[in-house]
Amino acid sequence: MEQRFLDIINLIKESRLHAIKSVNAELINLYWNIGKYIHKKIELSEWGDAVVIELAAYIKQNEPELTGFSDKNLWRMKQFFEAYKDYPKLSTLSREISWSHNLAIFSRCKTIEEKEFYIQLTKQEKCSYRELDRHISASLFERTIIGNAKLSKSLKETNPDIENTFKDSYIFEFLNLSEHHNETELQKGLVNQMRKFILELGKDFLFMGEEYKLQVGNSDFFVDLLFYHRGLHCLVAFELKTDKFRPEHLGQLNFYLEALDRDIKKQNENPSIGILLCKDKDNEVVEYALSRSLSPTMVAEYKTQLPDKKILQQKLHNLFNN
Repeated sequence: MEQRFLDIINLIKESRLHAIKSVNAELINLYWNIGKYIHKKIELSEWGDAVVIELAAYIKQNEPELTGFSDKNLWRMKQFFEAYKDYPKLSTLSREISWSHNLAIFSRCKTIEEKEFYIQLTKQEKCSYRELDRHISASLFERTIIGNAKLSKSLKETNPDIENTFKDSYIFEFLNLSEHHNETELQKGLVNQMRKFILELGKDFLFMGEEYKLQVGNSDFFVDLLFYHRGLHCLVAFELKTDKFRPEHLGQLNFYLEALDRDIKKQNENPSIGILLCKDKDNEVVEYALSRSLSPTMVAEYKTQLPDKKILQQKLHNLFNN
């Protein structure tokens, strides 16, 4: 394509994108208004369940070109209005994501905080419906909020914008690993499934390499997985351990962070962050191990199966009520 025509092509694409956004916002607005109307009629005892069924049948019979207005969908529109009617900010944000995304969020998420989290995530990371569905199934909200609460002081000081970046646990159900896998199998599996791994980490992570070589003196050392985070403007080193967390693991990771900051980090970038990813961890041992550490490190665990959402919700409840 000739360079002189690119500006026109970009204008066409930009206009199409604006048109799609406008149509989506108008559609969501229509569903909101229908939901509001039905809600008020039922609240005033003017309508009952049978009337909504009659309405759906009337639309189907008299306006067959108007699709998507079954009684089930009309009830969903009412539920949509009721979910956000007391939250003007979220009702506005909901216009910026598709109806299928909205439906997944307001029908599956319990609290308003959880709903807001997934609306913002969908908007910021442009999640597909499949990606959003997986995030909800994998309890991303609970794992992220628990992770925020366990961020060390040094991490918060060196990276003020770190909230919602790292999790207390990571879910790698897509690897199909055996119960007795080793670190090489874990590492190779994550590299081979990098697209899904990035989805679990967050889309601001850029993969830089596996077994990333660091030369210190006359010796070579290798970081299991090295990433760069665009939002935090720093290198992120992942060390993988297929056993339970032990305090001595931190010494190795801290050494890698020092080498990265001295030899790899660019002058305009923030200090590197280290994530020790273990198969299991004792939170009290982790707390003791990190209590005097000034290094920006975090200890997280990984699971090879989707988590029990109720267990994570209970952890979240215990965390903020102790």
